[in-house]
Amino acid sequence: MKSICIFCGANLNGDPALKQAAELLTEVMADRNMSLVFGGGKVGMMGLLADNMLRRGAKVIGVIPQFLMDKEVGHTGLTQLHVVETMHQRKQLMNDLCDGIIMLPGGFGTLEEFFEALTWLQLGLHSKPIGVLNINGFYDFLLKQMDVMVEQQFLKPANRRLVITSADPVELISLMEDFDGKPDEVWFRDRNLT
Repeated sequence: MKSICIFCGANLNGDPALKQAAELLTEVMADRNMSLVFGGGKVGMMGLLADNMLRRGAKVIGVIPQFLMDKEVGHTGLTQLHVVETMHQRKQLMNDLCDGIIMLPGGFGTLEEFFEALTWLQLGLHSKPIGVLNINGFYDFLLKQMDVMVEQQFLKPANRRLVITSADPVELISLMEDFDGKPDEVWFRDRNLT
């Protein structure tokens, strides 16, 4: 992997463990000459990650829609900043520019970006590894819900295994570099629905 797209919050919750994990993640990425692709914001976790990478001399590529630039939340000190028109264009370009995706703690937008990229992987539209950095069990309930989806036969076990998870940034990147997951056929055979 030469570049990793990180989905994360535009807010910081003050959790020192999250800040420490972000610091270690950017250190590992910079040491391995990886670029950061992210949502282009200067605020919250996005700004923290970008600034950490820039301090280490690493390449940082932001993708932000014009309406967020107009609100003055765009990070103007990046290696590259792509300003697009829509959120859909933002997600597509971020995906096009990266070799892997990591989700950090965040809100609705973070989840939406993650699940769209994961759905694209499940459908075979890309083959990039997708990781969840599960700091302090932040995503435990979400991961459990995925297990429930398998139990209830709305998600195949092979597709559940497409989600790479660790609380350790070093382990997560190593697991992603070894990723060779293949999605299973998306649909189950029809059951008796009488």
